[in-house]
Amino acid sequence: MSVHARDKNSKKRIMFLTGTRADYGKLKSLIKILSSNNEFEVYIFATGMHMLSTYGSTYREIQKDGFPNLYTFVNQNQHTDMDIALANTITGLSNYVAELEPDGIVVHGDRLEALAGAIVGALRNIRVFHIEGGEVSGTIDESIRHAITKFSHFHFVANEEAKKRIKQLGEPSDNIYIFGSPDIDIMHSSNLPTIDDVKSYYEIPFNKYNILMYHPVTTEYDCIASHIRSIINVLLKSGDNNVVIYPNNDFGCEFIINEYKTLTNHDHFRIFPSMRFEYFLTLLKNSECMIGNSSSGIREAGIYGIPAIDLGTRQHNRYSPSKSHHIIHTSEDTFSVDTIKEAKALDIIPSSEFGIGNSNEIFMDILSQPKIWHMDIQKHFIDIDY
Repeated sequence: MSVHARDKNSKKRIMFLTGTRADYGKLKSLIKILSSNNEFEVYIFATGMHMLSTYGSTYREIQKDGFPNLYTFVNQNQHTDMDIALANTITGLSNYVAELEPDGIVVHGDRLEALAGAIVGALRNIRVFHIEGGEVSGTIDESIRHAITKFSHFHFVANEEAKKRIKQLGEPSDNIYIFGSPDIDIMHSSNLPTIDDVKSYYEIPFNKYNILMYHPVTTEYDCIASHIRSIINVLLKSGDNNVVIYPNNDFGCEFIINEYKTLTNHDHFRIFPSMRFEYFLTLLKNSECMIGNSSSGIREAGIYGIPAIDLGTRQHNRYSPSKSHHIIHTSEDTFSVDTIKEAKALDIIPSSEFGIGNSNEIFMDILSQPKIWHMDIQKHFIDIDY
């Protein structure tokens, strides 16, 4: 018997898996609300980028938030290939789950750590709850996201469009819940730090600034170095101040990081391996423009009414141009100072296709329903009637 074993009438054990600063920001409000409910015991399995010193060892931010039952696992180093990192995560998580015996595993998005969580849960007959499935992008991330969907049992999606895609993947409609995007819960919080607090904490001297977040596109490995060099050259020509945050650790990230290192001590650039989520939100809310290929430019920037320049193919089909009036799309090679000027001249009304900031309440309400825990989780493909 596991050292964690307990009777059937005890609290439901929910394990959240987080591999990056980004998915933790998405999961945080869900972790918090379940932790406050006596029906649940919450556990956190932190791995991936959280454990890499290059990215600021961000598992410490989870520690600072004071959540109990945090388990950390190193699944890779800076040079580990993605397939090996996936295998390592499955092994480490499987051992942890065998001891913990959770009732549910919560994963987010499209990272390989989330795929590991979904695989382990499915193979061990543990309910898997996938946050923000059914979305599209222009990289390997999309394949990973849809694979997670097929291993997951319950799907918490941002909007009706995402629900339709999951139904196309053969998932039953009754197991798909539209609940928005949980980071909006935090975006609308009255407890965000002030911009003065953020600037003081991170020693940012700028009154006006852009934010640059650019991630590697793994299928365009040969172009990553030239792409980031072109972007930096434009920012240098612009004379703007820029807050730069390291990319994720996907294949090719070293090209981007090496280019950023050439800007160390430059008067118009402040570069950070990572940033606390709430601090990043305040920084974004007070910025002039979001530049790069991060989903933050698609989602959070629009909610705050901040113009975003979407570069390249990473967010391909992630948004509707007719609805996302805050976004200007261009390639890395055609990005220019004029693009920045055009973006800053946009007249933007803050809007969102991703909920109203109550995702955590919807999530807790659904997990509190007995039917979730009594439902048969044997998967059956549901054909669509055309």
